[in-house]
Amino acid sequence: MLPFVVLQSRAAECNQWFRSSSWLSAVCTFVFGAVLFLSPLASASGSQSESHNKRPNIVWLISEDNSYHYLELFDPHGAPTPNIAGLAESGLIFRNAFSNAPVCSVARTTLMTSCLAPRIGTQFHRRSKLASMPPGVRMFPAYLRDAGYYTTNRQKKDYNAIETPGTWDQSSPKATWRNRREGQPFFHMQSFGSTHEGTLHFPESDVEKRPTKTEPQDVFVAPYHPDTPLMRYTVARYHDNIQTMDQQIGAVVDALRTDGLLDDTFIFYFGDHGGVLPRGKGYAYESGLHVPLVVHVPANFRDLAPFPVGGSVDGFVSFIDFGATALQLAGLPPVEGVDGQAFLGAGLDAKMLESRDTALGYADRFDEKYDFVRTLRKGKFEYVRSYQPFNFDGLQNNYRYQMAAYEQWRKLYREGELNPSQSQFFEARPVELLFDIENDLHEVVNLAKDPAYAATLLEMRALLRQQLLAMPDLSFIPESVLYENAFDSPVDYGQENKERIERLMSIADLQLMEFSSAKKDIHAALQDNDELARYWGYIVASSFGESDDALGSLAKQAVAVDPSPLVRCRAAQYLAIAGDFEPQVAIKASLREAKSGVEANLMLNMAVMLRDGEGCDIRISEQDLTPEALEAQDVRRRLAYFAAGDGKVSNPRGIKRKQKKQNNP
Repeated sequence: MLPFVVLQSRAAECNQWFRSSSWLSAVCTFVFGAVLFLSPLASASGSQSESHNKRPNIVWLISEDNSYHYLELFDPHGAPTPNIAGLAESGLIFRNAFSNAPVCSVARTTLMTSCLAPRIGTQFHRRSKLASMPPGVRMFPAYLRDAGYYTTNRQKKDYNAIETPGTWDQSSPKATWRNRREGQPFFHMQSFGSTHEGTLHFPESDVEKRPTKTEPQDVFVAPYHPDTPLMRYTVARYHDNIQTMDQQIGAVVDALRTDGLLDDTFIFYFGDHGGVLPRGKGYAYESGLHVPLVVHVPANFRDLAPFPVGGSVDGFVSFIDFGATALQLAGLPPVEGVDGQAFLGAGLDAKMLESRDTALGYADRFDEKYDFVRTLRKGKFEYVRSYQPFNFDGLQNNYRYQMAAYEQWRKLYREGELNPSQSQFFEARPVELLFDIENDLHEVVNLAKDPAYAATLLEMRALLRQQLLAMPDLSFIPESVLYENAFDSPVDYGQENKERIERLMSIADLQLMEFSSAKKDIHAALQDNDELARYWGYIVASSFGESDDALGSLAKQAVAVDPSPLVRCRAAQYLAIAGDFEPQVAIKASLREAKSGVEANLMLNMAVMLRDGEGCDIRISEQDLTPEALEAQDVRRRLAYFAAGDGKVSNPRGIKRKQKKQNNP
């Protein structure tokens, strides 16, 4: 016998299918109505519990911008959260829950679609264009709504994909389950901004003028942070914010209790991604991806939890799995064309769930700041692959640097006051990083070059490449090209260009070789008929930061005559990194040919990287850009930074971030 909710859903589908014919709809309604009437009778005579004649409510309570490191429930250095701990007493603590992306719009789109963002074109924060949903896939609350659930969102959406019609019954600052029909099951999602990054955008004078409840001297400072009074104050203020958020979570739980709903309602508490202290939100480390997750399991639906209530789960779950889990709890069938798998619900095996030990992460664009990082967490190891390692973590992002602690961190670096672990944020990353999370929680010891971990490195490298090829990962094609060609049907575009993406990935993987071994293939890429092969050839050459006569000659020729302005700009970037070349004239010439604000921002990202990372004297103003480019918000942000810096940003330490020794195993 099919579950009640599945039968009801099939009845709704049948009515929709035959809606053009009233008599067929009536017949369909009568037949399925009879089945629905008899279904509870059949259940009563079997082993199914009485509670399965109804469906559980599902509530998601989402705090913004906090990783698991900052809750005492998960880390002894974290803030106390008694209300969230109370949910754990009647539920489950998930020790290995991951946002697939370290920023809100990408993470929330992943939650709503159950799809990996680089596969469906939603990986850029914020979107240059809304992407169409994958063929045949809807945002998951729409399936719940079709099955009779009342769906509400209070209030944040922030999607990078076009919202499915019929996703929400109500989405507003006042959305509540209390407006549903009597007895109607509900899905309610509510976000809490009290821990958001913006709450830490305060003047440094607050350290003296605005005391925190948490004592700054009592907080833990991560080893990659400078231990200063400002940093300690920032951590303490964040702990205060977390405790405020916990009280807000408690208020919602109290409302559910008052309404007599706790025994029928799964309550998920989790962070929407990591953060928000420096190197958290926006960065593909554990601090940006590993989130707290606690699930209250209701008394009337304990059999839908494969694990003992009151315990913890070590099996890995990530945001692609959350929507699939909501459907499983509601008794709905899995959706074809998504990437996630349920971790709660009927028919799931606890041993199988505990054996899950991998999670994929991705980081692309964050407002005006570009990056291209992929991570694979497997067991206790995290593998980080940087495809543009010269885009160092601390590269300017206007929003990030509104936080005084960020600005102080950069100032101390430029003054030479930091140790190597604290300095890494402002220096080119290795192409590969490997961390043992059990022994190096904060990821400061890179094991990628340690011979003892060579087998682990090769295994992780191969597994990640396999996953990126399987998507395929659209980020191997520049966002400006996707903007022009892909976002109306990203999945189809990816499949049509799958061989091309694989070829571009193979060029990118030349970064994993010694320069002497890779040179021949780099030369070939720079002379390829495909402009994107040439584009990636210069990215790879920039990653090495080395040159020879042939490479230098090809790059200078490209700067002068390549038909692609993006390729010309990458060639100029390579020449500036590898030698004494002033790239300003070439970058400005490319900017004047940019076909969109997206393409112009890519070029401006290169200009900021060269100015701040290589000490190049680059000055960009409105006169250097087309009217179309000037309409883009990200372009305006970059121009504001150039204007604030009044041209060149000096590098007093004279550091040139060469990558040869650092990047290659």
